[in-house]
Amino acid sequence: MENLSETAFAYFLLAPALLLLLVIAIYPLLTTFGMSLFADAISGSASLGEFVGIQNYVELLTNQKSYALPAPFLPTSLTVGGIVSSALGVTLIFTIVSVFFETIIGFAQALVLDQDFRGRRWIRVAIIIPWAVPIVIQGMIFFLLFQPGIGFLVGTSQNPSLLNQLGIIGTTPLVNTIDSLLIITVADVWKTTAFMALLILAGMQSIDRSLYDVARVSGASPWQQFKLITFPLILPTIMVAMLFRTIAAMRVYGIIETTTGCQTVPSLSCLVVSSFSSRTYGTAATVAFVTAAIIGVVVSIYIVKFADAEGGF
Repeated sequence: MENLSETAFAYFLLAPALLLLLVIAIYPLLTTFGMSLFADAISGSASLGEFVGIQNYVELLTNQKSYALPAPFLPTSLTVGGIVSSALGVTLIFTIVSVFFETIIGFAQALVLDQDFRGRRWIRVAIIIPWAVPIVIQGMIFFLLFQPGIGFLVGTSQNPSLLNQLGIIGTTPLVNTIDSLLIITVADVWKTTAFMALLILAGMQSIDRSLYDVARVSGASPWQQFKLITFPLILPTIMVAMLFRTIAAMRVYGIIETTTGCQTVPSLSCLVVSSFSSRTYGTAATVAFVTAAIIGVVVSIYIVKFADAEGGF
């Protein structure tokens, strides 16, 4: 041990974590890829059909797999209806919109909570409450809020609600894909903004407070302090928080299934679950591996941007 270099010693300490990652992540991923190279078993007791190579991927990426899926993988057209009717379009729209608003609102909450004021602890507890709500209960809350005849946020054609009058949603939003996607996004922002706020707040409180004292003595305004001290130092933390939320948003399933159902708002995870439940294991594995590949690309982009924010590795 004493003869090991610092790099070798670091890898030695990381070895248990890397071994665990290999067992619970890499091996299942490779197994999934292997399953995706076989056709679906049409009949018999076998779980997989004959070896077809990359044919499943070709059919999935050309929407020829739509017969085995509740929704197309790729958008059928560049119209709003064509985009939101596809799993990839729904997932990307949900991810971009939800992560954007969660970051903005979470950042604003962290800025407030970073100040010293009376009752700050109670405000922190209040912000965390939505994050502590289980997904099933969260889904039922928003299902009941927008259920016609029950929820006060949606009315009828004879007695429309304010949201109906403003044209934001229709009178049956839970069976309309665009309205349902909006509801799912709002529900996710309501729940997970606290997660972003807590991560960003932790980064803010790690900043050396003497920097602000020096800035005030130098005559820096609050905006200049934020621009030159707070934001540059908190940017890596924001990138990490956005990475966590992006990965989770790309795998969204629970809030969709408990609120509107995968038939109304199809996501990538919905395609995996539905095809797996239909015993079309080759198709399920193909969608799952493509989803993992897309998430891997997104993670790589975040890593590059994080390196830029840190000034390079």
